[in-house]
Amino acid sequence: MIEARFHESIADLPAAAWDALLPDDNPFLSHAFLSALETTGCIRDDFGWRAHHLALHEGDKLVAAAPLYIKGNSHGEFVFDWSWAGAWERAGGDYYPKLLNAVPYSPVTGARLLVGNTAESDLRRQALVAAMRAQVDRYGLSSAHANFLTDDDLPAFDEHWLARSDVQFHWPNRGYSDFGDFLAALNHKKRKNIRHERGQVMRSGMRIEMRGGESIDAEQWHQIHALYESTFDAKGNHAALTEAFFVDLGQRLGDRVQVAIARSGSTIFAMAMFLRSNHTLYGRYWGATVDLPGLHFELCYYQGIAYAIEHGLQRFEPGAQGEHKLARGFLPVRTHSRHYLADEGFRDAVRQALKREALHMDGYAQDLMEHSPYAQR
Repeated sequence: MIEARFHESIADLPAAAWDALLPDDNPFLSHAFLSALETTGCIRDDFGWRAHHLALHEGDKLVAAAPLYIKGNSHGEFVFDWSWAGAWERAGGDYYPKLLNAVPYSPVTGARLLVGNTAESDLRRQALVAAMRAQVDRYGLSSAHANFLTDDDLPAFDEHWLARSDVQFHWPNRGYSDFGDFLAALNHKKRKNIRHERGQVMRSGMRIEMRGGESIDAEQWHQIHALYESTFDAKGNHAALTEAFFVDLGQRLGDRVQVAIARSGSTIFAMAMFLRSNHTLYGRYWGATVDLPGLHFELCYYQGIAYAIEHGLQRFEPGAQGEHKLARGFLPVRTHSRHYLADEGFRDAVRQALKREALHMDGYAQDLMEHSPYAQR
């Protein structure tokens, strides 16, 4: 018999058993990443996050799992449902708390239904989804949401779940030998613009380098986190990730964490932080105390592209949103989420709105592809 259990901390689940269920080495799904969020003060009730991880057990054996959270708001999700929350609350309902199947603060596509690779994988995905719906009904929650799903996970969500899609911009490695080879694939205007931006940074006298997590000491992590925090605060956003999280991540994941830095002497003036798997580089956090033309693009995009080429990675995902990425070699890629709204009438109304949204998104994605930065061959 398979039993569904919910856990208020990922520490309740053995790291080796959790990681054995992952289909690849996506760092955001690792026990180490999720545990670091919880133990360093990033997952807190006052931030709107409470761990509620779902596990399927066959006796004492963990056979399936899902990173799950009870949310008191919609911050840190990157699939925006604020309008749904407003509509439901205007109708007299309570939209929060809700249930979320996702990785906190990380708009990264990856497995959300962790089932390993067995003959029972599809059935276990369906069992996880059914357990989420049952938990919504059991606790009287408004809804459940699963964000940034892989194609393998999508069939487990039946017609009770609403389909939603968005666009991100990812860089594809087409077997480039070096950064110059990549530039040669772009049209003349885009190639010239990138050379100009990189030249501005080189003439500034800043030293630009990529550093692995294992080589960064406590003082450097302090500077890196301060840059992240001040940049978030300056934009009116809440910097939810703690300095302890950055340090812990570097210690746990080592060189799977990479940081592009701009420094003069021992002082770091700007940084962009990345995580990597065996096939993908993921851009994450940015911060700077200088306003230097081209520096953001150099650290957040060009250093990442150069690193991906050097290390033979298949693609580079620099984060959510940003049409400006198209001009720098990134192409539109569809992302997918699924949403269960407990109230049938509310669900039907949102379903109609999503049909209209989907038509717009299809047109938007097609228009983006018509403005590819790559030369016609």
